[in-house]
Amino acid sequence: MSRRKARILAFQALYSWDVNKAPLEELNSFSWLEKTTGEEAIVTTEEEKGFASIVVSGTIDHIDEIDTCIKEHLSSNWSFDRLNKVTLAILRFSIYEMKYQKDVIPGVVIDEAVNIAKEFGPDDSFKFINAVLDKIGKNESSDKA
Repeated sequence: MSRRKARILAFQALYSWDVNKAPLEELNSFSWLEKTTGEEAIVTTEEEKGFASIVVSGTIDHIDEIDTCIKEHLSSNWSFDRLNKVTLAILRFSIYEMKYQKDVIPGVVIDEAVNIAKEFGPDDSFKFINAVLDKIGKNESSDKA
């Protein structure tokens, strides 16, 4: 299983949830994957879809806590409402993994988020995502100590 592919699926589903208000059942069926063709098509396994589904459902279940966490870790010159939807989707699934999935290493999640932001996000969003997630990762590490 490629967790990278699963994280890309989770990111895409969460973006769709935020922009189109797509229902969770529709997102987790991944029926929208069948409509993707050409270079954009992502070939996935059932295991990858399963992991993505856990991340999507968990993120949505904890959306209020996750959004509060984002707001608490933004620098003073940024407001939550100013965040790009792509950036927000990446931050949300990453924070869910870091806070609620005990089998992941925060550094790995941050690296994946940065790489996904480089591929899908606006210009330098990966730097912003790295900074916010790094702050949260350090807080999570100190909370577990």
